[in-house]
Amino acid sequence: MNARRFISIVFLATLAIGLTACGHDEPELAKANLKPLSVEVAEVERITEAHPIEVRGVVQPTRQSSVSSRVMGPVVKLNVRAGSTVSKNQILLEIQPEASAGQLGQAQGALAQAEASLAMAERNYKRFKALHADNAASELELDMAKMQYEQARGAVEQAEGAVRSASSVAHESTVRAPFAARVVETLVEVGDLATPGRPLVRVESLLGQQMWLSVRENDIGRVTIGDQIEMRLDARSDLGTIAGEIQEIVPSADPATHTFIVKAGLGQTDVPTGFSGRATISGDITDRIVVPIGAVHNRGGLELVIVRAADGSARTRAVTTGGTLSDNRVEILSGLDAGDSVVVNAPGPVADGTPLELGR
Repeated sequence: MNARRFISIVFLATLAIGLTACGHDEPELAKANLKPLSVEVAEVERITEAHPIEVRGVVQPTRQSSVSSRVMGPVVKLNVRAGSTVSKNQILLEIQPEASAGQLGQAQGALAQAEASLAMAERNYKRFKALHADNAASELELDMAKMQYEQARGAVEQAEGAVRSASSVAHESTVRAPFAARVVETLVEVGDLATPGRPLVRVESLLGQQMWLSVRENDIGRVTIGDQIEMRLDARSDLGTIAGEIQEIVPSADPATHTFIVKAGLGQTDVPTGFSGRATISGDITDRIVVPIGAVHNRGGLELVIVRAADGSARTRAVTTGGTLSDNRVEILSGLDAGDSVVVNAPGPVADGTPLELGR
């Protein structure tokens, strides 16, 4: 090996060692350049409680009705539209009253005739009783007079019933709200023919709404009437958690979905029916890892937390979350252990290695 080649080899080896040394120093230099960050930390906790089971539901009114009438005739006035609110007995619509008024008049005329026949039969019966007492009328004649009197009295009672029925029908030419309600839909317009039994207006109760929850057959034994339950509406997150009470459990399951309908009251909450929501019921007792909800960050579809390592520096860690508890803590299914310290409400992304100082 000549001297020039030996010198070249020594130079290259020295350069490689120098570059390697510089490469090892770069992370240390970068770490040294990171400014300390003042943060608030919380300890990851392990709690023992009933594991929540989430169930889905739909908002339904406590009372709903398709209002109809026994009167046949054209609709002459419509006082409400979809979305109107009405009080009990408020007029919804009016049906032309002539037909029902004519039926009432016929019934009243038949009653007058029956009362006249009764008066005649009663006088005749009294006369035959007097003649029979003087032995001037036979038993048969007295019995015939009594029968005619009883028939006339029955005819009057029948006519009175017809008058009451016709009067009741006549009153239904004015269709009224059965309870304080919101009009969901009007099914007729002015000029349409109303017939007995045809739905005219659909209404639902204003307050006292319920969440109809679908509970699996395996979980139905976990709920009973009177249980307190927490619910949330998907489209109204601003309402937060709604406290309700289980009011009814439908005793039969849907054979297609194998679920039971559990009805929970929404209290004074007033939202459109049909809103979707969810509720949690108590499941089996389990151990759970929880952190404050402010410790979890969503970045690019990942759920991340910033852990304060033993040396006081930041370490970003991916986690898998479960449900959110009522006290604004979230369950951690994987990625953390009890006793870890996590940064709460970090101002933004924190580079790994950043020194973390506990805020006062």
